[in-house]
Amino acid sequence: MTTHPAAPVPETLFDDEREQRWRARFTAPRMSRPAWALDAPDRCLYSSNASGTTEIYVWDRATDTHRQVTDRASGTHSATLPPDGSAVWWFDDTDGDELGHWVTEPFAPDGTAAVPALPGVEDGYSAGLEIGRRVTVVGTSTDDGTRIWLRRDVDAPATVVYEHVEDAGVGALSEDETLLAIGHSEHGDSRHPSLRIVRVDDGSVVAELHDGPGKGLGAISFAPVEGDPRLLVQHERHGREELLIWDVVAGTETEIELGLPGEVYADFTPDGRALLVGHTHAARTRLHRYDLDAGVLTELPVAPGCVGSAEVRPDGTVEYSCSSAAEPSTIRALHPDGTDRVLVAPPGERAPGSVPVTDLWVDGPGGRIHALAATPPDGDGRAVFSLHGGPHAADEDRFGAMRAAWVEAGFVVVEVNYRGSTGYGSAWRDAIEGRPGTTELEDVAAVLDACVAQGLVDPAKCVVEGWSWGGYLSLLAVGTQPERWAAGLAGVPVADYVAAYADEMEQLRAFDRALFGGSPEEKPELYRTASPLTYVDAVRVPVLVLAGENDPRCPIRQIDNYLDALAARGDVAYEVARFDAGHGSLVVDQTLQHIATEIDFARRALA
Repeated sequence: MTTHPAAPVPETLFDDEREQRWRARFTAPRMSRPAWALDAPDRCLYSSNASGTTEIYVWDRATDTHRQVTDRASGTHSATLPPDGSAVWWFDDTDGDELGHWVTEPFAPDGTAAVPALPGVEDGYSAGLEIGRRVTVVGTSTDDGTRIWLRRDVDAPATVVYEHVEDAGVGALSEDETLLAIGHSEHGDSRHPSLRIVRVDDGSVVAELHDGPGKGLGAISFAPVEGDPRLLVQHERHGREELLIWDVVAGTETEIELGLPGEVYADFTPDGRALLVGHTHAARTRLHRYDLDAGVLTELPVAPGCVGSAEVRPDGTVEYSCSSAAEPSTIRALHPDGTDRVLVAPPGERAPGSVPVTDLWVDGPGGRIHALAATPPDGDGRAVFSLHGGPHAADEDRFGAMRAAWVEAGFVVVEVNYRGSTGYGSAWRDAIEGRPGTTELEDVAAVLDACVAQGLVDPAKCVVEGWSWGGYLSLLAVGTQPERWAAGLAGVPVADYVAAYADEMEQLRAFDRALFGGSPEEKPELYRTASPLTYVDAVRVPVLVLAGENDPRCPIRQIDNYLDALAARGDVAYEVARFDAGHGSLVVDQTLQHIATEIDFARRALA
């Protein structure tokens, strides 16, 4: 095995107050918006980094007490509460590899250790979970495909109610627990799933909904009313993500036309008579209430900034998270009387703020490209083009400690919502089908040229950086656009697409087949064109790769293949940072090391 040069981790990045600021943005305790048990809303659950690693916590509002539930070396990110709030369910994997099973332990500690929540259910990658008062449904994904397991009573064993070689997942369970919605891709396109409704009692099919090629459907939730068969569905029949209500028994569909630009997501209010709507447009998300009876849409007076998650309490209070590039996130409550306040804050000092972002709209080969730019007060033209993962995600005007660290280091940070990003319509998202990687980089190049033309960046001082799909694009960029970049920084990337396909989790293999139109055996030239390994001989700038040893999404073998190819050349500078976790890290100290390594590497490359 080839030994690759290890990237050094600098002890400090700055010799002034900036050192404390950039580190404080990562070490300051932060928390997710607390979610509550349906029938016991005083019992809440959230994740927090307060211990130095992202773990699961509970909050008993009745006594205002908080407790850390999990304590694992690589952290814990998936957990939920059953309706009665008596227990905590969390997903137990190994060192961040995402392969495992759900375990449960009491909400109030009594010395009982966590035990498997559903004995007999195979280990797998999570494919959804719905916990009812009587019925529990869990999805598992393995190399053999997807299985959906159903436990019809607390004391009954879980049995398989659905299985298929193609990707699928648990969608929603009706309030009376008689109907189950399943999202599936039996038609072979996991990026545009269909819906199936089955009876919980016997698994028989009640209804199907399929919108045809290139038009996906997503089950959000059943109406929270006993015996109500209305299912809230996200659809894209008109070229963007919108909403409809499907009466799965009567077979009727009602599309909800809100008249808003951008895209929307929603959920029922507790009485089932209205929707809480999240509206995303131009990298900002705001909240609305839609009255289903009156057909009236009302914007809610939430705090300034970009809303994260949100939910309506039984008393009508909307609890939500909110932040901006300049202001760290807060957990807030908007009460029915219009009062808005901070609901809860983690212990300790709040993270320091940063600079705001400005919008860039650039004409590109596939249409107008939206980008965000954060500019340091004393920049010298150095820039990092930080490319988001996904690819089906988007950079938004939210607080980001990593963005702020680069700004502290004097870099203009440019975030590009390239074709493939969400929030700009289905055609924009799906424009990378059959030509991933190179399509996105055409948009990145167009934004880079516009930034140079505006004098925002120095063309000789631009580095490209990203994690996951962003890391993939960074490696592809230094191979296909070597003249544009001074360095490439790739965290947990796809580096050798054929080997990545062979080793990755089946859910991602299904995604890749849908994206490319087939497997590497069926579409060898497309995979070759999209693979950074193909262009390794064209790389002529320094490259940094950060890789997780247990990553199921961008596995380590295919990264080693790329690094071995770089080493075989012998004439290009590169460094590697390997870490004992999965697809990224939940450990604060490890994250600090990654950011320090990246910024130090970029500085040395530009020097």
